[in-house]
Amino acid sequence: MNFLLSTAFVLCWSSGFIGAKLGAGSASAVTILMWRFLPLAVLLVVVATVSGASWRGLTVRDVARQAAIGVLSQSGYLLTVYYAIQLGVSTGTTALIDGVQPLVAGALAGPLLRQYVSRGQWLGLCLGAGGVAVVTTADATAGTGAAWWAHLVPFLGMLSLVAATFLESRSRARVAPTVSLTVHCATSAVVFTALAVGAGAAKPPAELSFWTAITWLVVLPTFGGYGLYWLILRRSGVTRVNTLMFLMAPVTAVWGALVFGEPFGPQTALGLAAGLAAVVVVHRGDASSTRACARDTETGGTTRPAGYGT
Repeated sequence: MNFLLSTAFVLCWSSGFIGAKLGAGSASAVTILMWRFLPLAVLLVVVATVSGASWRGLTVRDVARQAAIGVLSQSGYLLTVYYAIQLGVSTGTTALIDGVQPLVAGALAGPLLRQYVSRGQWLGLCLGAGGVAVVTTADATAGTGAAWWAHLVPFLGMLSLVAATFLESRSRARVAPTVSLTVHCATSAVVFTALAVGAGAAKPPAELSFWTAITWLVVLPTFGGYGLYWLILRRSGVTRVNTLMFLMAPVTAVWGALVFGEPFGPQTALGLAAGLAAVVVVHRGDASSTRACARDTETGGTTRPAGYGT
């Protein structure tokens, strides 16, 4: 089950970069994001109003925290991704820069969440970062026509998603995924609609390609990728879910090469292999730590595996 969830998550999350480029040719970033989230938010709010049961017990503070998480993990993250692609940064490079996120999250997991990260897992995180660096170098030397500073934009989105991950992990209230998704999407709809109206870009284009991209973005990265991100985070912890992010860059690079003709050479293939190896190393380290925890529990020890708080 974990393997199937992880595979689906990687494919769905990677599809967001492809969908962003599909829509970039017909509208601005804020227009695409407004029409991606506005109809979706209306639908989710209606469903939440009708069902209502999963909202019981939530305080105003809980909802406000989820709104803040939505601003960071959706509004801030997606705006930088779409803007970077609009500036000419390739889908592969954008995903590659976002691939630094696991190393940042892994470095902060100890001091912020008091989660133990084993040496084997650190090896996997560094291996994944090396793979990202290899593929980034290959993509940059191919030349995409984007200004050098445009490559800094996705870093802001990466930091925004890291902040959202830790804000959620430190939350004591357990919010149902359907509730968090509704709050996040409603918050994003408000943010992007305000930005689009303010920029005079609220009117959607009539092109079929635009609405095809919107449908793609709602179904795959929103329901699939975004929903699975929080599900896997709660099931497996920060280190494990963020290690899967190493696979986004090479998967997106392959996808971009097939769909848009973006460059894919031996260095990209090497980076893909490094990303896969990183996931295997970290997941094995997590399994070994879990077994050690079980043994120590039987003998009165206190070893704690990665992904478990105090």
